[in-house]
Amino acid sequence: MNTPHSVTQLLALTNPDDISALCEVLIDCVDGGASVSFMQPLSHAPAENFWLGVAKSVGLGERALIVARDNSDHIVGTVQVILRQPENQPHRADISKLLVHRNVRCHGLGAALMAAAELSAKAAGKRVLVLDTATDGGAENLYERLGWQLCGRIPDYALWPSGGLCATTIYYKHL
Repeated sequence: MNTPHSVTQLLALTNPDDISALCEVLIDCVDGGASVSFMQPLSHAPAENFWLGVAKSVGLGERALIVARDNSDHIVGTVQVILRQPENQPHRADISKLLVHRNVRCHGLGAALMAAAELSAKAAGKRVLVLDTATDGGAENLYERLGWQLCGRIPDYALWPSGGLCATTIYYKHL
């Protein structure tokens, strides 16, 4: 894969090539051990069902979908901003599914995706962002480097994709 060069928000997710590329990124991350709601082995069908659900939510304006593309215009990373919140939390959004293909990690792509997610949230009138990540899963340093504040950890929160319980770490950030 080529080095990523563009990060943009998709206003709709209808292109079959984009959906296929997002499936590829999700499957790669799960294969690599990312605790992102799926178990190993993750096949194409459930990954595609997930992205079709995301597409519907994007179409309804409930979430923002940010993608990173390489020089071939192929999606190699993504993050979501969950904009739709309960009535008493209109000022808040959740960050979800920061995924970067293993072939393009360690080149600032995660930070670029998060910066775009924050801009998207701010443009939607959000002032507080919240996220959770698998404890010791590799993303904690990134979030702390980007100014996210640690709230705490919940033990035995989810399963690693290969099995076994993992804790989650919760962060917030004011925009």
